Amino acid sequence: MDYQHYRTALAETLAQSELPFAPAEYQTRLDKVRHAMAQRGLGALLLTDPADVNYLTGYHTFEVSVHACLVCTSTQLVLQVASIETGAAVVTAQVDEIIGYRWEHLDEIITPLADLLISCEQIGFDGWSSGLRVGVMDALTNMLGKERFCEAGDLLDTIRIVKSSAELEMLRESARITAAGLDAAMAAIRPGMTDNDIAAVGAKALLENGSEFMSLQPIVTSGHRIGVIHVNHKRRVIQPNEPIFLEFGAAYQRYTAPMMRTAVTGKPNAELTATRDLCRALFESLCSHMKPGNTFDDAAKAADALLAPSRDQLFFSGVFGYAVGAQFPPSWVEGTGYIAQGLNQSFEENMVFHLPLCLRVPGQWGVGLSDTVVVTQHGAEPLTNNDWQLYQATDK
Repeated sequence: MDYQHYRTALAETLAQSELPFAPAEYQTRLDKVRHAMAQRGLGALLLTDPADVNYLTGYHTFEVSVHACLVCTSTQLVLQVASIETGAAVVTAQVDEIIGYRWEHLDEIITPLADLLISCEQIGFDGWSSGLRVGVMDALTNMLGKERFCEAGDLLDTIRIVKSSAELEMLRESARITAAGLDAAMAAIRPGMTDNDIAAVGAKALLENGSEFMSLQPIVTSGHRIGVIHVNHKRRVIQPNEPIFLEFGAAYQRYTAPMMRTAVTGKPNAELTATRDLCRALFESLCSHMKPGNTFDDAAKAADALLAPSRDQLFFSGVFGYAVGAQFPPSWVEGTGYIAQGLNQSFEENMVFHLPLCLRVPGQWGVGLSDTVVVTQHGAEPLTNNDWQLYQATDK
């Protein structure tokens, strides 16, 4: 049986059986996108980011390294996937048509796409999408003319960044599972364990409580390695009287609400406690400024003023928050918005951000605490349940 017959057979019994949301949710999203396309004079939108495709159709798979794309016009929604992704497309996607290509024959990609786009005078695409292949764009522009294509990556970003009530429920479920994983991992921490041991306990709890495959695996570092941003567990033995940093994010219908916590094997010293207090002050400042009418820059500047006296001693990434929602490996960062200085987009109700407040002394130690929050009329409110304390691990 080839993949085309496989698709037909599956469709007879399991079509859209794993659609994450009700069909009406996707229709509402599609209506918003088509309205935005019409305002820009776009005849088609070519989407290649897995999260964008998921947002409009529900399509999801753990294999996001192969080419897949969605063509959206005023009348059609057509999903193109590799032969090995036919099953996932049939059971998870709400589209008008699924077209395939043999996984091993990349030359079968272009002609069907060109046929779908040939009548469109203006075609929007996201030139910064990690899923966009240079070879695909080169071939399409050669066949159809470069002048037909225009950058439109912000079109879907401005829609996706504001979450529906159904999306908020998915994020709350992720927050619940994330907390269960962190609680289990922190309760297990003892000197003499490795960072891998702690990550394993957390991962087990995340999966047992309902997480799907995660966009980022659990992050655990300890001691001086906390002072190095974006390293992960690596068999290091936990020592007495040192901090352990954890950052987890469960996936529920691909939605992730991350959270950071920090534990100490022993009693926190004055430096760790003061850094914890600064993280909490940053968080409270951000939440108070994250309300409709204020800009991302407003919130970032207010937080940066609190950070300023410690800037020479503590490393901070410069991003006080980033939007989260549905995502795929290798990251849970949605990419639709960042709370940082110089970014003048305004907050809107039901935007959701992770506030990754991790302060590091390079190569020595660090403290990371965070919540995922939703913007309301009165400021941001947590979806996750961090207590903003330094957990004290004991030998008992």
